[in-house]
Amino acid sequence: MRIPALAGAIALAALATTAAFAHQVKVGTLIIHHPWTRATPKGATVAGGYTIIENTGDKADRLIGGTFAESAAVELHVMEMKDGVMTMRPAKDGIPIPPHGRIEFQPGGLHMMFTGLKSQLMADDEIAGTLIFEKAGSVAVDYEVQGMGTKEPVESPGHDHGATN
Repeated sequence: MRIPALAGAIALAALATTAAFAHQVKVGTLIIHHPWTRATPKGATVAGGYTIIENTGDKADRLIGGTFAESAAVELHVMEMKDGVMTMRPAKDGIPIPPHGRIEFQPGGLHMMFTGLKSQLMADDEIAGTLIFEKAGSVAVDYEVQGMGTKEPVESPGHDHGATN
């Protein structure tokens, strides 16, 4: 009786591990891993968007924009330390994604800025959007809303976006 129980526990652990990495979209040689944002306080007008974009191909691409259903606009922002002061500026020419490379959008670093929020973002919601690439074109994604102050995404159980575009 102990062996079947152990096998069941191993199967559940494997399923949980798979779910932790399932929220991704693949288009051509690009893999977009777990797009997410954070819940916002009532009255907030901006929010940040985060993801990892991996390029498995031999040619570079460039993220040039996007949409977020709950905002008026999406801006790509670069954060950098200059003379001991953290500065943020728009990435006017987009964000290059090198061949066989990856870029990470994360709090305190490279990020998407969702401006003109239409409503408060609530934890556990999913919000539709797109990422627009120079070569790959427009790719539909769902941003999972994490709790306020979250520093990295936490996958919801059973959340699966393994679709390929």
